[in-house]
Amino acid sequence: MTTQDIKSEIQKSLDRVPDSVLQNVLDYLKQAENQSEEKVKLIKNLEDILSEDKELLARLAK
Repeated sequence: MTTQDIKSEIQKSLDRVPDSVLQNVLDYLKQAENQSEEKVKLIKNLEDILSEDKELLARLAK
């Protein structure tokens, strides 16, 4: 996907999400503006790991 395609898809998605979600999306984007590309990738990878291993982490926490 090109950058323009991605922006178009984001806009379409924003048009469909509930209004209550929009502030969270804006906050997330504002945070991303101030981060280096490397740090954003690192955060994304960590989020992926945490979501994929949620059950394992819950068992370890017990």
